[in-house]
Amino acid sequence: MQDPLSSTFAALADPTRRAILARLALGETSVTELAQPFRMSMPAVSKHLKVLERAGLIARGREAQWRPCRLQAGPLRKAAGWIEEYRRFWSDQVDALERYLDRMDGRKEDLEYDRTNRRPGDEEPSPVLRDPRKPKAGSPQTSAGRTGNPTQMKRKIQ
Repeated sequence: MQDPLSSTFAALADPTRRAILARLALGETSVTELAQPFRMSMPAVSKHLKVLERAGLIARGREAQWRPCRLQAGPLRKAAGWIEEYRRFWSDQVDALERYLDRMDGRKEDLEYDRTNRRPGDEEPSPVLRDPRKPKAGSPQTSAGRTGNPTQMKRKIQ
């Protein structure tokens, strides 16, 4: 036998059952009305309702020919409480990401505009952000290339 929380999450795992719960959130309704939007047989809908009922998410009644279903909020509250415990973790992680991005934004202020790159048709040079700690393209430090081509390096030395 599954614990109640596992039963709740197992029942919520199916999109059809989530759609049934969404409809029941609007109010009590009959099994026939619940089945209408789905392309499945009544026995298939009944199986979904049994899963929801076993998880304690719905209650089914019987009034003559009418079999109303209604939402039971208790298990959903317990699941929401369990999720809420982990929201603190997510929140901490999002806060850490936000602090990191703020630091990265601070670094943007240190970058210079390199106006050497032009696009065809540009009247003025296109501003390209460049990290001032890296050498400019075409400078003696980078013109031999990073491949370490010995022929190019010899020419530079001579």
